[in-house]
Amino acid sequence: MAEVVGAGAWPSPVTPERVAEAGTRLGEAHVSHPVGGSEAVWWDEQRPAEGGRTQIIRRSPDGALADILPPGFSASSRAHEYGGGAWWLESETVFFVNDADQRIWRLDPGFAPIPLTPEPANERGWRFADGVLTADLRWIVCVGEIHPGEEAHDGRDEAVNALVAIPATGGVPEILWAGSDFVSTPRIDPETQLLAWLAWNHPDMPWDSTELWVAGLDRSEGLLTLWAPECVAGGEEESLSQPGWDQNGRLWFVSDRSNWWNLYHFPFPGRPEGDPVIEASRPADVALPQWVFGTSRWAFLSDARVVFASSADGLDSLAVLDMMTGKVDPVPLPLTSISQVTSSESTVVVVGSSFTSPPSVHAVLVGRHGSASGPVPLRPQPDLGFSSAYVSVGQPISYPTSGGARAHGFFYPPTNPGASLIGGERPPLVVLIHGGPVSAARPELRMIVQFWTTRGFAVVDVNHRGSTGFGRRYRKLLRGQWGVVDVEDCVAAVRFLSESGRVDPSRAVIRGGSAGGFTTLAALAGSDVFAAGASYYGIADLAVLATDTHKFESHDLERLVGPWPEAAAVYRERSPLFRVSDIASPVIIFQGSEDRVVPPVQAELIVAALREQGVPHAYVLVEGEGHGFRQAENVASTLAAECSFYAQVLGLGHPDGIEPVEIWRP
Repeated sequence: MAEVVGAGAWPSPVTPERVAEAGTRLGEAHVSHPVGGSEAVWWDEQRPAEGGRTQIIRRSPDGALADILPPGFSASSRAHEYGGGAWWLESETVFFVNDADQRIWRLDPGFAPIPLTPEPANERGWRFADGVLTADLRWIVCVGEIHPGEEAHDGRDEAVNALVAIPATGGVPEILWAGSDFVSTPRIDPETQLLAWLAWNHPDMPWDSTELWVAGLDRSEGLLTLWAPECVAGGEEESLSQPGWDQNGRLWFVSDRSNWWNLYHFPFPGRPEGDPVIEASRPADVALPQWVFGTSRWAFLSDARVVFASSADGLDSLAVLDMMTGKVDPVPLPLTSISQVTSSESTVVVVGSSFTSPPSVHAVLVGRHGSASGPVPLRPQPDLGFSSAYVSVGQPISYPTSGGARAHGFFYPPTNPGASLIGGERPPLVVLIHGGPVSAARPELRMIVQFWTTRGFAVVDVNHRGSTGFGRRYRKLLRGQWGVVDVEDCVAAVRFLSESGRVDPSRAVIRGGSAGGFTTLAALAGSDVFAAGASYYGIADLAVLATDTHKFESHDLERLVGPWPEAAAVYRERSPLFRVSDIASPVIIFQGSEDRVVPPVQAELIVAALREQGVPHAYVLVEGEGHGFRQAENVASTLAAECSFYAQVLGLGHPDGIEPVEIWRP
């Protein structure tokens, strides 16, 4: 019989430790093609239980799994601070960027890893990502990020991002091209005659405006050089993503020139000429925002077909395009979130999940007309430690917000077979805000969501205006409006769910990390809707962020807020630090001591202001963590503190097994 306990205090099998244990993050997937051997599938996973270390896993054709990196190594790039693209394959040889020193290392079967790039003069002064090998296996072409202190820095006051070439047996990186503020995704054509890559400049982010460049490759005289570099697509107000060459030498890429990130290709092999041709035109986004290197959402099959993932109304799906006929067939899969797509012959390997299954690596054999067998899980599903009866399944919602617009999200009702709502009780609500802010709530089984729903909270994961997956025009609605429309959409979500009788509006709390932490603080200052909030490494003073952050995002606020310093008054008006007098609800602040994206000074400033204004608050500084907590013990302890905080300020019963967090009160 269900226990009679008020919502928000239900006993739950989803402990903070269980959330941390299930927090393994899956990254990229690749398929190796050894000469005379069978194919193997490889992927990487970040493991909180190992201090956030990223391990590479190989699955042999017989299904055996093996960790590839020996102790002391972690495949993690710090380029752009967010990394990605930290390893690549040539047959069974792995090239990877080691987290500790950011050098490229080579690992051949049966041997210990050896460094290929020299030790930099300053710590992590050279960083690498997104590598590819020439057909003769002599050269690696990749992104190189050179930080101040290096001779190659050439006296500039910010990191230099360039295409670099490195001998595959080791040597000093040579800069091939440094004609823009940023580069990514170098890709070599089948004949190793042409190199394609993406480039963009301040103040654009890669989802704003990018260019597609192509240059000839010269491998004479023992050197690798480029000749006749040329911009062939993209530019102002067009975002391009994931270029790649098909077996006929035609260049493909993703563009949002039609509002949606769709597939395009140049009609003839070789150096691109003329206008590109759109393929699989549809109101859905193939690309994801390029926060990290190495993301792949489409791939070639061996029989003149292209398989691709796309997002429509917040949900992902898989489809296959016949290059000869232009026909597109859906590939039916029980997945709603797909982060990676790679292929071999007619088999597609995807990293994906659903509302009822956590992210995993799947193999799908794609037949003609979209028929599919599978997906076959290649990675054992983790034991979540509780019955599926506890799983709250996300419900896509679209709701009215300010200015006659509509916002989107996923609603998760409280779910626990051992408890139920009392009488006409409505559950408290947790509003989740994704980071970015140009990112998206993912339609997948998230343990952090289940942590709250099993305790009797409802959850809404908001895709406010500016989120990806809804087309370019929706993304652009955030331009100049960050701290305004995102807050309005969070408030509108509470009202929408309250008016439909699904939540108790007097017990709504809001939480988010990074940009989501900013929106959390801005919502507390800009409305009286929320009873409490939790900001994880959030932004308190926009002016500080505009003048003290890493290169990748150093001009992002010019798009989101306004030009700096011309719009200094707007920056101050939007900054929660200067609106603390408008915050009446308690707030808990979490901050990593080693954060380089949002430095700890941001947390220290807002905490001091909260105390001065007499606002109840708690502050948790997490030693040794950067932007995003990776270590299992820290993930668990901060979640426990947040849970305790809500229990105290909402007047809920304090959860068993969770130590009370200390709240400062005037």
